[in-house]
Amino acid sequence: MNTNSPKFKVRLGLFVIVGLALFALAIFAIGKQKNLFDPVFQLSTRFNNVSGLQVGNIVRFSGINVGTVDAIKIVNDTTVQVNMLIKADVQKFIKVDSEAGIGSEGIIGDRILTISNGGVKSKTVSDGQLLASNEPVETDAIMQSLEITAGNAAIASADISEILNKVNSGNGTLGRLINDEQIAKNIDQTIVNLKSSTKGLNENMEAAKHNFLLRGYFKKKEKAAQKKKEEAAEKADNAKQEAAKKTEKKK
Repeated sequence: MNTNSPKFKVRLGLFVIVGLALFALAIFAIGKQKNLFDPVFQLSTRFNNVSGLQVGNIVRFSGINVGTVDAIKIVNDTTVQVNMLIKADVQKFIKVDSEAGIGSEGIIGDRILTISNGGVKSKTVSDGQLLASNEPVETDAIMQSLEITAGNAAIASADISEILNKVNSGNGTLGRLINDEQIAKNIDQTIVNLKSSTKGLNENMEAAKHNFLLRGYFKKKEKAAQKKKEEAAEKADNAKQEAAKKTEKKK
């Protein structure tokens, strides 16, 4: 191929122009993601464990991407400091009592840093403010907890299955009660006897009320009950009148 031909020079020029354009777009996209072209301010927070958080991960506030993780450094053997670059126009919404936490995008997505809403009357954060933090829950701890829960569920299922087998086999009090027809008949007869006894008791009480010797006693009981009803009704009327008076005074 003739490198001095006009066609080759045109192609070379187009290739260089396209390459520079793609390079400029890449720089712009990266800079926008890293907030290189927007006014920003810095916040920081501290964790005992950053749980896989990395420099460049997203910072979210109220579910909106507002910044990026700028730096992660170990302060001592129990503390890790995370510095964030946040868009300046979001500063007025973040309060001094807001808290930072670590979450993830979806179930297996990248780690993100989240900032919670603070109190309505709290002061706005200043540049370089250190926010309080909520320690993230490790995935290993969650899986271990799920394994324990699953084990307990398996044990409970086995116990329930054993109890049902015993009941179906007629073992134990409940099993005999369900499977023995004679016990069921005895229970039915007991219920019938109780109903008969209750009916006889009611008849005896009614007869006692009409008895000459006990008539005065029952009349006193009826009068006492009637008096209580009247007193209750009188208290209710008084309460209504008091409420009506208070309403009139307010008007």
